[in-house]
Amino acid sequence: MSGRAPGARPRVLAVRLDSFGDVLVTGPAVRAIAAGASHVTLLCGPQGAPAADLLPGVDRVRVWAAPWVTETARPIDDALVAEFRAIVAEEAPDEAVVFTSFHQSPLPVALLLRLAGVERVSGASVDHPGSLLDVRLRPGEDLPEDVPERERALRIAEAAGFRPPPDDDGRLGVRLDVGAPPPVAGLDRYVVVHPGASVPAREWPESQHRALVAAYAARGVPVVVTGSAGERARTAAVAGDTAIDLGGRTSPAELAAVLAGAEVVVVGNTGPAHLAAAVGAPIVSLFSPVVPAVKWAPDGPLVELLGDQGAPCRLSRARECPVPGHPCLSTVRIEDVLEAHERLLDRASRMVRRSLRSTPESAG
Repeated sequence: MSGRAPGARPRVLAVRLDSFGDVLVTGPAVRAIAAGASHVTLLCGPQGAPAADLLPGVDRVRVWAAPWVTETARPIDDALVAEFRAIVAEEAPDEAVVFTSFHQSPLPVALLLRLAGVERVSGASVDHPGSLLDVRLRPGEDLPEDVPERERALRIAEAAGFRPPPDDDGRLGVRLDVGAPPPVAGLDRYVVVHPGASVPAREWPESQHRALVAAYAARGVPVVVTGSAGERARTAAVAGDTAIDLGGRTSPAELAAVLAGAEVVVVGNTGPAHLAAAVGAPIVSLFSPVVPAVKWAPDGPLVELLGDQGAPCRLSRARECPVPGHPCLSTVRIEDVLEAHERLLDRASRMVRRSLRSTPESAG
């Protein structure tokens, strides 16, 4: 498919087909590709596309629902393959980089990329890829698995020949070009409480979220409750008459602005946790160990991880809690969250003081 001149920078198709948070943690790797490419198309699933729209370095976002990734009844047939091939033909990439998590394979999409005529394909595969991958990392061998997903994606990009430029710190990041909605824009101080998660096994009980909002209110701290359109009943119940309920009322860009202005964000293992990390917010992470925290905890400098990481559900990848009473998170007390909040404020203050001491102005 490639007709580029020798030495010319390639057109690259970056592929990340799963969820909102998955796309966000791939952002630094996408920036690395953008630094060495003439054009970057990010191919996402429907759930991940709203996050792709926030990422620097992306020239175009294309959406395609892979039946082996998304929960869909769509048949795998000639029409599906034709749709994929049409997208690739329109984007005309010289090569593709396939990003996956530790439990996913790049080979199904690599096969489709080959059928569509893409000459160079890179990815990480436990299974032998045959001729499907030109560049292959071997998880557990030349690709360590106990690293944050952000770093995993960066290593895949580097193996494909793309490194972040010297002025890129390789951290999560999104564009902040939209302001917070009016109910929040006028607040001098507030805490964000995000009670929802993609599956019940990752949720702190709703009753404890309500009690937390009441505890902040008793301390005179305004609370903003956030959530998707499908979580409006939950956000309304948590906010009550005390907090500002933004459930279903923000775009992803507006949510990023709300999170960026928060004194602290209290959130479970869900996409907005990674968005909070991308905007640099201090995070109290209510993290269920059904997936490993080393890979999926919010990846930022100011994170307090709460939840019993050794609970019996550990690494089960359960969607519904398999242990009566949901002990990994139900044992987290309101006091634990408030104390974590104070530790984050103290750490943030110390970071600011260190930064001031290191500046030339303070040295002079």
